[in-house]
Amino acid sequence: MKVPAKYLFEKAYGKFCIPAINISNPEQVHGLFSAAQKFKAPFILQTTPAAREYAHPKMLLNYISAAAEIYPDVIYAVHVDHGFESHLHDAISSGAYTSVMIDASHDSIEKNIERTKAIITLAHPKNISVEAELGVLSGVEDDLDIDEANALYTNPSDVEYFVKSTNCDSLAVAVGTSHGAYKFSSGKGLRFDLLEEIQNRLPNFPIVLHGASTVDLEEVRRINEAGGGLQNNVKGVSEEEVKRAITYGVCKLNIATDLRLLWLRIFREFFRDHNGEWDHLKPGKQYMQELEYLLEQKFKMLGNIGKAHLYK
Repeated sequence: MKVPAKYLFEKAYGKFCIPAINISNPEQVHGLFSAAQKFKAPFILQTTPAAREYAHPKMLLNYISAAAEIYPDVIYAVHVDHGFESHLHDAISSGAYTSVMIDASHDSIEKNIERTKAIITLAHPKNISVEAELGVLSGVEDDLDIDEANALYTNPSDVEYFVKSTNCDSLAVAVGTSHGAYKFSSGKGLRFDLLEEIQNRLPNFPIVLHGASTVDLEEVRRINEAGGGLQNNVKGVSEEEVKRAITYGVCKLNIATDLRLLWLRIFREFFRDHNGEWDHLKPGKQYMQELEYLLEQKFKMLGNIGKAHLYK
């Protein structure tokens, strides 16, 4: 059953977290829906503008609608991640999305409010949730590239003013995470003091963490042994940090890098170990199987296993 993202957050707040999984191909959609039905775990499926351009929005949406028929018991939302107005107008009018994110975090706060309110005016009458972002995240995700030196932490007082001014349904904040595979390479972690102050100012309001993959160092090691050139100073968000963040109102955790690392490792190892093999379906099938295991670990960490019944 497809639902608005804000509906998922209502029952999750302070108890568990909804994983928001970025997808770009049918293997990821298949693996995600299969794992979610098996473990009765609600989730948000996300498409970025780059993924929509790669596979075409209609193709992606058909993957999703087919998976919903194959796995009819899943509870999920469909979300545009890091969208600009052109992407969001199309998504809202399509009727296929139940949630969108307007990425105006690089604007002044007043301009951000103006752009966010314009999207909310279009989305809310159609029962579509709107996520906004305040503060700047460093790192790389698709075509988003921000110099880490220019990353800004979100100001809790701005959060209170912004949410009350826009009536957005959730807010992504910058409290130490970054996009891509090189999170926290400086040794810093999440700023729980900021999360605590945000929660005190806006109790029961859903907070979102972007750039929150854990980055498995064993995956990085195996990728490099298979010819990859990833840096060794990688550090993701730890399981302990994630669990603690949930108690401060983090209801949505974005996960993309971990899926990409898994893909990279499987395909590099497969074609290294099978000289002369050319059939991509074989490692693709392996990817779907291992993705289920990876998602099971994510669901356990976020505490959302068995929570699908809450939304039926």
